[in-house]
Amino acid sequence: MALDIDTATPEPGRRRPAPQAFGSRLAAALGRLMPTRWRVRAPTPAAESPSLLRRRRSSARRYSPLTRRILLLNIVPVALLTLGAVYLNDYEDELIDAELASLLVQGEMVAAGIGEVAVVGGEATVNRLDADAARQLLTRLVRPTGVRARLFTETGDLVGDSNFLSEAGRIHSVPLPPPEAPAVVEIPLADRVSDWIARQLSRADRFPEFVERATPSVRDYPEAASALRGFNASAVRIAVDGRLILSAAVPVQRYKQVLGALILTRDNRAIAASLRQVRYDMLTIAAAALGITVLLSLYLAGTITQPIVRLARAADEVRLARESRPEIPNLGKRGDEIGDLNDALRSMTNALWQRINTIESFAADVAHELKNPLTSLRSAIEMAARPDLDVERRDKLMAIVMDDINRLNRLISDISDASRLDAELMRGEVKPVDLHGLLADMASHYAISAARKNDVEVQFRVAANPPFAAHGHDGRYGQVFRNVIDNALSFGPAGSRIVVELGREPRGGPFVVTIDDEGPGIPEENLESIFERFYSERPIEHFGQHSGLGLSICRQIMETYGGSIAATNRRAPDGKILGARFTIRVPAANARK
Repeated sequence: MALDIDTATPEPGRRRPAPQAFGSRLAAALGRLMPTRWRVRAPTPAAESPSLLRRRRSSARRYSPLTRRILLLNIVPVALLTLGAVYLNDYEDELIDAELASLLVQGEMVAAGIGEVAVVGGEATVNRLDADAARQLLTRLVRPTGVRARLFTETGDLVGDSNFLSEAGRIHSVPLPPPEAPAVVEIPLADRVSDWIARQLSRADRFPEFVERATPSVRDYPEAASALRGFNASAVRIAVDGRLILSAAVPVQRYKQVLGALILTRDNRAIAASLRQVRYDMLTIAAAALGITVLLSLYLAGTITQPIVRLARAADEVRLARESRPEIPNLGKRGDEIGDLNDALRSMTNALWQRINTIESFAADVAHELKNPLTSLRSAIEMAARPDLDVERRDKLMAIVMDDINRLNRLISDISDASRLDAELMRGEVKPVDLHGLLADMASHYAISAARKNDVEVQFRVAANPPFAAHGHDGRYGQVFRNVIDNALSFGPAGSRIVVELGREPRGGPFVVTIDDEGPGIPEENLESIFERFYSERPIEHFGQHSGLGLSICRQIMETYGGSIAATNRRAPDGKILGARFTIRVPAANARK
């Protein structure tokens, strides 16, 4: 991997690039090294969706599609209730049946009275109807009820009609005056609409037509013929004006001898009035329910759509932001899914801004760290190019050049590893890790290599009971432990000892791995600084051999898996520093389920 950076000597009269320009070019070069997901690009015009933005920002769209769907779904049941209030045929049939039953009962009572009073004859003789008495009794019994009654003899002749009987029971013929224009009765609009709807929905075509004849006979009324045979019967007919005519026929008997047939008829005005009142009541309830439903639907839609619109607009502002940092609105503690969405968006936005700031800071730190070896390298090359330089000094300068090149190569490798670390941590498989086996193998390896190279003893101790299953990735935990042990070896003097101890916090808490050395310790003011990128506090003989990214990578790994790493100093009772201690807390696998 090569880094293309112009270090040529400027031509005479040409200005040397300013440090800011150099840093910008260096950051651009690093951008090519960093993974794609780490790069921050300004949105291109093709990537933006102005039409979508205008649609979300438009104030002309009063109700969103979601609001309309909520209104539709909530209004449909009320609309069905309204249709049910209009379509009441079954209820009308029940009222008709009840009215026919009432007519039959009333007819049986009137027929029984006629059979007892208006009959000539006895038990041992032939009985027959007394026409005059029957007409008088029919008038008195039926007229107060508002029902029309007609009486037929056993031969089928009409002997009485309550519409044409006087109080004396005689039929009077009176000349009528010329007809006058009938008085116009104003029917309320609501009643007219209700009657029209009733006629449209009525199944009146199933009833036969009612024909009023001047001289009716039994042949015109099949139910009367059934009554002459001794059976109760009823019928429903439809008049020319659309009214239903209900009729019930009962036999008039004396000593079980059928003497005639009584027909009671009534129109359906009372039934229509009852249906109209039921429709009014149900429509009133439906209208009230509709109003309440619309209001509640708008309230529900407002609690759903308005926060979503606010979040969408805030997300657009965050996406299109250049210098300022827009905030996702805080919808408060809603306690529902939209509240969860709001919290998730706020957390995501904060994480994105933190990532952007981290990338910018990382690029600035990288530029700063690369500038020092590049400056040294350039100075050494300029000095080595002088013709009056002797061979010994030229060799020293070339050694410096090679050392700076190695330092640059090491820096670029560590930077590349650090830039890929986050993506690899996200994609890495998380599984239980045998922490005891990992530390035991690592301590055994370092015990051999450190004894040969640095004359340093490495010990491993266990202060916890099995199982030792940790949550994370064995490769990344191995990288953390190796960095810390290598750091301890670089500071530990010859003949010293490094102790790696595995313990665990009580009550199923995380594992605690401590790594102690016997080096000079860490300055108190730098106990946190050592975990920053490119920080290095080492002796002069180790200068340039470490990039200062190791401990920063260790903290990033541990925080990714839910653990932590911290540094302290071990002290004797008199306050003397005995060495440094790194405490690594590793989450247990059973605590992550």
